[in-house]
Amino acid sequence: MIKQIKEDIAVAIEKDPAARNVVEVLLLYPGVHALVAYRLANGLWKLGFKFLSRALSYFARWLTGIEIHPAAQIGKRFFIDHGMGVVIGETSVVGDNVFIYQGVTLGGLSTKKGKRHPTIGNNVVLGAGAQVLGPVRIGNNSKVGSGSVVLQNVPEYSTVIGVPGRVVFSGADNMTGEDGEERFPDPVARVIECMLERLPQMERDIRQLKEALRVANESSTEK
Repeated sequence: MIKQIKEDIAVAIEKDPAARNVVEVLLLYPGVHALVAYRLANGLWKLGFKFLSRALSYFARWLTGIEIHPAAQIGKRFFIDHGMGVVIGETSVVGDNVFIYQGVTLGGLSTKKGKRHPTIGNNVVLGAGAQVLGPVRIGNNSKVGSGSVVLQNVPEYSTVIGVPGRVVFSGADNMTGEDGEERFPDPVARVIECMLERLPQMERDIRQLKEALRVANESSTEK
């Protein structure tokens, strides 16, 4: 567990360019505090100390604004940036190398016992305010845009945007701009591009129909 906590601190330094040293991360990063508390609470939960683990989870929520149920399963190299308002439900499963921002909810839609919360694959990024609800699966190497609401399974190497969330990109190629930074595609802009691409063909079709109609009218007049 101590080794895992050390790795959590190292990942925070690696993934956050604002992090300057270990002491700063250990003392001033609520995402790291919540994750350390979760590691301890999860250990207590597995040992059968359910009330004590929930109490520790509640204290961490009060301290950091991040709620992680001690029964949730979280993998290695997990990082919460900023973190306020993050909620991770009891039956959530989070893979390795997952990066989430503030306001993310891994929640449930059913009140019945059993698997009610999402399964997040490896190398996934969840944008600020994203809501992933129900026992859905987010495939490996996928991204969920800020403010999106995901209610269905997402395949690997996909980008999801919108309410409800829709896959606007799928494939293993990285979306990068000229500066090398990753970009989320704009679905509205893509629709407009498709319309503009089809506009010349539509104009040709209209001209052909007009010409055919003119010829038909002339033929009927001559008769």
